[in-house]
Amino acid sequence: MPRFNDRFNNFCKTFGRRRLCALACLALTLAPVHALGSTPLPSPSNGPPAERISLAAIGDSNSLSYQDRLSHAPEHRGGAYRERTLQWGEVIDRLRGGQIDQGPWEVSGVSNPRLRWMDILGMPITRAPRKEDFRYNFANNGADCEQLLVTRRRQIPRLVKMMDEDPKRWQRGVVVIRIGLANLIPLMDIQVATPGAPAVQARVQSCMARFRESVAMIRSNHPQTHIVLVGSFDESNDPGNLDHWQSAREIGNIALMFDAFDAGLRAIVAQDPNASFFDDRAWFHRMWGSRDAQGRPAYKTVAIGPTLRVTNTMGDEPSHALLSDDHAGLVWNVLWAQALVRHLHDVAKMPVTPISDAEVERLVRSLTE
Repeated sequence: MPRFNDRFNNFCKTFGRRRLCALACLALTLAPVHALGSTPLPSPSNGPPAERISLAAIGDSNSLSYQDRLSHAPEHRGGAYRERTLQWGEVIDRLRGGQIDQGPWEVSGVSNPRLRWMDILGMPITRAPRKEDFRYNFANNGADCEQLLVTRRRQIPRLVKMMDEDPKRWQRGVVVIRIGLANLIPLMDIQVATPGAPAVQARVQSCMARFRESVAMIRSNHPQTHIVLVGSFDESNDPGNLDHWQSAREIGNIALMFDAFDAGLRAIVAQDPNASFFDDRAWFHRMWGSRDAQGRPAYKTVAIGPTLRVTNTMGDEPSHALLSDDHAGLVWNVLWAQALVRHLHDVAKMPVTPISDAEVERLVRSLTE
């Protein structure tokens, strides 16, 4: 291990604590493998059947599994309804787990402060931070475009390293990248006052640079893997923002920022025959509608079965589109998973069966009655 030894020696010389460093190195070296990497939970099979496609998720808390007990406080992601509130990947596992493989459910990864020291010492890290999730889900709380490549969490390099270990699997795999909202939300008031302000343009361009680098990194060893770039949600439609920006001009200005973000993703996809764009704003408009011509809330109600009615409101009960902690609720995620699977079938031409409305109703009813 010459590279590790060099780093170790330089580190010890710098800090002048050879004995302490040696003890720390020995402790890390002799620690059980699960403490450094992953602790797999029981899985029904050792590997996916040949006909299943592998799916990896890159993103923020909207793609982090809700049943992850390490990443979420007990009151988060549904509160009293948490065990019956699924994230979109968990929905796909319930409804299309026989066709789409997200990897086994496991506890894996490394968190601070261990992450910091392992990173400094150049030790291999499978995933960061430590969480309970599907193996190929690299999403985490608070992630922004920088986390794609350059922070300690570096989702794309860690995913690509895992893909490189089994490239054949990813010849018929898909990577869903859904990130960027954390970069745009802080700029909404600036965009309302000064459309296309330099700060807004710089943030969008910086994100697009990260997306292009991410796609190129995946493509370097995995040209056949399909990549889905998900457009940004328009945060002016968030129930917590419905009393803000009450004019058509303000809503229109905000839309221009999200238009620029989505246009950048579309341009990246246009240059890659194995990539596609998922229009998140168009999907929301089809489901719940939007504000009216004057910029005031004018949303629809979504019906699931004969009794459940879901409004664009916030609360942990299944009748709300968003949860109390401002994340997608059960029905939102079930419908979003349905749309993504349809996208994989229709656009990516993958061998997956679209999720029917009857399946949506049965799953929601089983979790709400």
